[in-house]
Amino acid sequence: MRTKSLKKNKINVVTLGCSKNVYDSEVLMGQLKANGKDVVHEDENDEGNIVVINTCGFIGKAKEESIDTILHYAQKKERGEVDKVFVSGCLSERYKPDLEAEITNVDQYFGTHDLPNLLKVLEADYKHELIGERLTTTPDHYAYLKIAEGCDRPCSFCAIPLMRGKHKSTPIEEIVIEATKLAEKGIKELMLIAQDLTYYGLDIYKKRALADLLKELVKVDGIEWIRLHYAFPSGFPMDVLEVMKNEPKVCNYLDIPLQHINTEILKSMKRGTTHEKTTALIHKFREAVPNMAIRTTLIVGYPGETEAQFEELKDWVEEMRFERLGAFEYSHEENTGAYVLEDDVPADVKFRRVNEIMEVQSQISWELNQEKIGKTFRCLFDRKDGEFYYGRTEFDSPDVDNDVIVDATKYYIKLGEFIDIKIHDAGDFDLHGTPVVKQERPVPLNQKKKITQN
Repeated sequence: MRTKSLKKNKINVVTLGCSKNVYDSEVLMGQLKANGKDVVHEDENDEGNIVVINTCGFIGKAKEESIDTILHYAQKKERGEVDKVFVSGCLSERYKPDLEAEITNVDQYFGTHDLPNLLKVLEADYKHELIGERLTTTPDHYAYLKIAEGCDRPCSFCAIPLMRGKHKSTPIEEIVIEATKLAEKGIKELMLIAQDLTYYGLDIYKKRALADLLKELVKVDGIEWIRLHYAFPSGFPMDVLEVMKNEPKVCNYLDIPLQHINTEILKSMKRGTTHEKTTALIHKFREAVPNMAIRTTLIVGYPGETEAQFEELKDWVEEMRFERLGAFEYSHEENTGAYVLEDDVPADVKFRRVNEIMEVQSQISWELNQEKIGKTFRCLFDRKDGEFYYGRTEFDSPDVDNDVIVDATKYYIKLGEFIDIKIHDAGDFDLHGTPVVKQERPVPLNQKKKITQN
């Protein structure tokens, strides 16, 4: 038996799932730090003797990853390599009784709204005054900014309301305070996230207030890009497009998951729209902001999806020529509206349909990228990997969209800086370019001394 550790506790926070979970982990870590706790995020050496796993429970593969991670740390606890394991987040919210019965070597499980209780068992107090105080885990120049929690939509395939609850907007003034604090730390790009950006403000202002929020955020000194993620098509506030068109800080970029285009499937999904309405909405977007990059996600293999309905979706993707697109296999989730339907599309058919959609999109992306050759774009550089720098245009979000790649053996680029890049080559999802003005490499310290002595 292992004796109680005498060393100072170090808390290792492990984050799984989406950007909303990243944000929640950052808030948790900010609270812990304010309480004087030693906290790390996904320490590669697993140095923390206390582990907090922030789980995802959205679809089958995400749930499997979360369970595997819990088991990994539960076994480390059994071997005496860590002292305590706590589990929070969506999987824990959704399946807490099952997890408690099946994985008993976890010290305690917490849901998505249990932050004060989680802090309490970590011997920390929840500090209400810490609006906007969090330990960001992203690169120093960009951050996610969650503007609302939960969702009121009835989408039949989605378990988010089961895990996150009803929609709750964060007041504009609190979001501005947080954005200001992030800017003071050097953050230049904000990615606004929520389960549903479209609904923002309806609960507290009795109107859709996303445009009002953007008009306040563009006033924050230091913030240069503001990016919109996860809007809902039905009821989209069109005044947002005016702000996007007129405010340089608001990126010409919109992430709007559309899920499908066949009207019968959309009705079964309870999306509140049709083929015709969805197509008209996309045309309105492009009329209002002609150079907007639209990112969407689609679900294939939904119960009852026929080959003809899938072909309609594929043809529509070819017609709409989205700048960014992802496709996913339908996941049959307990307690959702679609769970009563028969999950009748075979797994191999779902797999084939995803690949067919992405083949179409790869060709579209390649063609759109070829049009960028010879043009110059303002890019923000995120990282250096091997002999290359990786950056993004305003039309690209981190991790999911195109990279702008620059040869690090020929050019020097300071990470986190905006640089004008002329594109000279392009693939399906990558652009290759060179700085318009060559960046000077910093002189190494030992060479500076030689120059001074001479």
